[in-house]
Amino acid sequence: MNRIGLIAGVVLAAAALGWWAIGSDWRRLIVSAPTDADILFWNLNQRDAAFRMMDRVPFLIDAREVPAGPNVRVLEDGPPLTFEFDMEAYLENNRTSALVILQDGKIRYEAYGLDFSESGRWTSFSVAKSLTSTLVGAAIKDGHIGSLDDKVSDYISGLSGSAYDDVTIEQLLTMSSGVAWDEDYEDPTSDVAKFNSHVADDGLSNLVSYMKDLPRAHPPGEVWNYSTGETNMIGVLVQEATGRPLSEYMSEKIWQPYGMQQDASWLLNDDGTEISGCCIQAAARDFARFGQFILDGAAIDGESIVPEGWLENATTARIRYSESDEGYGYQWWTFDDGTFAAYGIFGQAIFIDPERQLVIASSSSWKSALGRRDGEDPAQGEFHRAVMTAVDAERTRAVN
Repeated sequence: MNRIGLIAGVVLAAAALGWWAIGSDWRRLIVSAPTDADILFWNLNQRDAAFRMMDRVPFLIDAREVPAGPNVRVLEDGPPLTFEFDMEAYLENNRTSALVILQDGKIRYEAYGLDFSESGRWTSFSVAKSLTSTLVGAAIKDGHIGSLDDKVSDYISGLSGSAYDDVTIEQLLTMSSGVAWDEDYEDPTSDVAKFNSHVADDGLSNLVSYMKDLPRAHPPGEVWNYSTGETNMIGVLVQEATGRPLSEYMSEKIWQPYGMQQDASWLLNDDGTEISGCCIQAAARDFARFGQFILDGAAIDGESIVPEGWLENATTARIRYSESDEGYGYQWWTFDDGTFAAYGIFGQAIFIDPERQLVIASSSSWKSALGRRDGEDPAQGEFHRAVMTAVDAERTRAVN
């Protein structure tokens, strides 16, 4: 072999070794890298690659760490839960990356797919809303926020003179502000598609600048209208009230003292504030731990971090959005049987059933934001009920 051939061979060998050394996540991202931060309109391969790497692509978006503490809350293994349906088919049809089922605080079932694992961190999307609302409760108990009856513009000065002058914090939490907002994930001209790319020219943050110009559609407190923009404002409100970044506050109040196993991260707006309506990256077991934390009364060493009565109000219907048994609390989806859930687009969820002491944490990569494209049928609610049925059947067998 001549000298040039030898050098070329060494270079190719080094490149091959480097390619394998970076790991499967980076290889997948390099092959299917998103070219912009417009998550709603990425293709399936881009989502599969980026949902596990959202906090490691600074060329698209920045993130801030949510440090865990030195003491990890151990999740003991319980006896395997028996299901009367094809679990493997469900996981495959849902394109599930992680599923952790806790019952009585123990792991009854755990599975991973899409080449994801326990050590990885998947993004939450709107599951983050329920964590954000819990920080509002903490800020009230800590004395940073006076009352849920306070006006939103009392805490976010840039909203003075806007439709939010008449909106209370509670109305913001229950998405009943009455301010116009379009959350159509398929429409590139909707508010949820446009607000992240808004560039302020009035000296305000991009988010506040966009939200202050929205018109009023209904009187405050009367009509429910889902608005990620308003949850992002809740995060701004908590940050203004506490004088601290949300990531730092969540680490102090929940992530460290409750014993999460890994650092999490939170994606940032262009102004450096957390996107509080979205985008916490965490391990599946830590999302399950958060569900258990709520099930345990949001308590650390027996002391709740939220005011008395907060969780009851937060996780039961404060407003109805249909004639069914469904309602909305403080950034939690609620059901009349006492269950409640945090849901995120593309198949993320934390479902909590106090009666059965059940937590179901899952993450997925659906083909569309709401799982309704190309014949897709995630049947997420039916799955949660099937797990509840499995627990009931087990209890019946134990009695008999």
